[in-house]
Amino acid sequence: MANIECITLDVADPTAANRFYAEAFGLDSPIRTRAAQDSTTGFRGFMLALTVSRPATVDGLIASALAAGATTLKPAAKSLWGYSGVVQAPDGEIWKIATSAKKDTGPATRQIDEIVLLVGVADVVASKRFYVGRGLTVAKSFGRTYAEFDGGSGRVKFALYRRRALAKEVGVAPEGTGSHRFVIGGDGGPFTDPDGFEWQTAASLPLTSSS
Repeated sequence: MANIECITLDVADPTAANRFYAEAFGLDSPIRTRAAQDSTTGFRGFMLALTVSRPATVDGLIASALAAGATTLKPAAKSLWGYSGVVQAPDGEIWKIATSAKKDTGPATRQIDEIVLLVGVADVVASKRFYVGRGLTVAKSFGRTYAEFDGGSGRVKFALYRRRALAKEVGVAPEGTGSHRFVIGGDGGPFTDPDGFEWQTAASLPLTSSS
């Protein structure tokens, strides 16, 4: 099984980005930063999601992200699946903050239950087959639409979504060119998947984080 230990984001100013993530979400070592390596335009083909316990926590984390410099892509609202909103960090990373609960059962906290990386791919079935071949275990699968892998002992859950569907989910146009501007740090060895998403061993990536 290939576990994800960290996500390293390519940003214009690592110090400023680290400050943003500390103020916005209070994230620790799973999110690392490094100086941007390559150019990019439009949708970068991925989304990071924070799963929390109640709507009040969604609202609180979105408010702190906006105060730290994020912009709103989708205001928080109820849906069939719960309650969520989407923001974009100053360096362009897209974050969804979500809960399956539709009512508050207690006060807001800053506790994050789960971090999920969703990547937009051209062919979910083909990409799922590729990742199974790299040692990942499928936990959930919905045909050609979505596939989620067992996170094992890793700190970040990993899932595949059709690129156009993912862009629609976060409220942006699906077009984009250039680098995805992030690297997945895991224990499965260095490789690049069919959609250009890069994996490296976590130990080879910089240790800068938002903590």
